[in-house]
Amino acid sequence: MAKSTEALGLSEAQMEIMTVIWDRSGGTTVADVWKALSAKRRVARNTVQTMLVRLEDKGWLTHHEAGAGFRYVAARPRKVTLRRIVAKLVETAFAGSAESLVMALLQGRGVSKEEADRIRAMIDERERKAT
Repeated sequence: MAKSTEALGLSEAQMEIMTVIWDRSGGTTVADVWKALSAKRRVARNTVQTMLVRLEDKGWLTHHEAGAGFRYVAARPRKVTLRRIVAKLVETAFAGSAESLVMALLQGRGVSKEEADRIRAMIDERERKAT
């Protein structure tokens, strides 16, 4: 998915940081982001700080002072961003076919029964609204 996030100006690593920040609704510090990322892979704290500054420069984050440091908050909502990523992915990788995207998902990763039930419920709701 790196290509689709790059189309929005986000690298895979930046998207990972945005996910950490979106998961913390009140914002978060450099140390908090670094701890979350370090639990998955090796990353230098300075690298995280640099990436947060770059994300802010690109308009993805804002910050406010919190004690001796900053708390970073997402400037763009997760849902809007994910919709744009998926729309770009469908447009470029699947020639505009949402069906092809779903088929690739089912044939590749697959979905759990719970996910399938939620997807069916969303489709049913969408069909009810369309009629």
